[in-house]
Amino acid sequence: MAETLMFNALRQAIDEEMAKDDKVFVLGEDVGQYGGSYKVTKGLYEKYGEFRVLDTPIAENSFTGMAVGAAMAGLRPIIEGMNMGFLLLAFNQIANNAGMMRYTSGGNYKIPVVIRGPGGVGRQLGAEHSQRLEAYFQAVPGLKIVACSTAYNAKGLLKSAIRDDNPVLFFEHVLLYNHKENLPNYEYTVPLDKAEIVRKGKDVTILTYSRMRHHCLQALKQIEKDGYDPEIIDLISLKPLDMATIGESIRKTHKVIIVEECMKTGGIGAELTASINDQLFDELDGPVVRLSSQDIPTPYNGTLERLTIVQPEQIVDAVKKIMTNQI
Repeated sequence: MAETLMFNALRQAIDEEMAKDDKVFVLGEDVGQYGGSYKVTKGLYEKYGEFRVLDTPIAENSFTGMAVGAAMAGLRPIIEGMNMGFLLLAFNQIANNAGMMRYTSGGNYKIPVVIRGPGGVGRQLGAEHSQRLEAYFQAVPGLKIVACSTAYNAKGLLKSAIRDDNPVLFFEHVLLYNHKENLPNYEYTVPLDKAEIVRKGKDVTILTYSRMRHHCLQALKQIEKDGYDPEIIDLISLKPLDMATIGESIRKTHKVIIVEECMKTGGIGAELTASINDQLFDELDGPVVRLSSQDIPTPYNGTLERLTIVQPEQIVDAVKKIMTNQI
């Protein structure tokens, strides 16, 4: 086992897959000599050269379209967005091209492309750098959407995403790059479509993902002191949702709290609530509780920014209320 930061775990995944398959290559802004805006690709340019680690112009629609074309031709591109919010400029290429090409070509083309990079609410990055694109792309057919949350699952999920023959949107939280974890010295992968049970419990199911996994674990200390036994599940797969794991937990606890950094209106929690109500309504003792970000552009001011997203104390309060039938 070796203690590894998450950005290094991601680099290891890319390096290992590039060494194994010469069809894998990286492209994006400053991914080459600079090593990426968060150093995920540091050292890969020197190792693999400019034809496999491509520095691109600041033109997300252009280089995303180029990557889709490369995938159609048999390569396995990894797009790094300097910030995931900028990839809204490539919405057409991701949605109409990457997401739909395999279907609209009658299966004649596979689109093995990974679109990854930093997102989420950081520390005073401003509205345009604090986007959560998972909600934007949730409705697009043909895409797989994954959110890593630890160094361990980041490496295993990225390796699985690179090997997948479908387009994968791979979300990394900007504040988790320095998350440390002991990683095994042997090769491993993590399934793209499975949730992780972070903590088993019997009282209430807490569904979360990305950075909010760690907020839930912070809240857990007080929740346990209050005498409650929550089950915490990291969704990991945002599209498709792992309803088998979610359903098994709800059939045990009959109570659900969703904790997300996504916006409440049209967010992942909204889709998850609808799916739970559709498939598991009779198992619920009460309404699904959603703790989500405020529906406003994220403020630059640090105090106001904190107020827009869910904090551990709100999770503690929600557990108390749902367990005492105050919701």
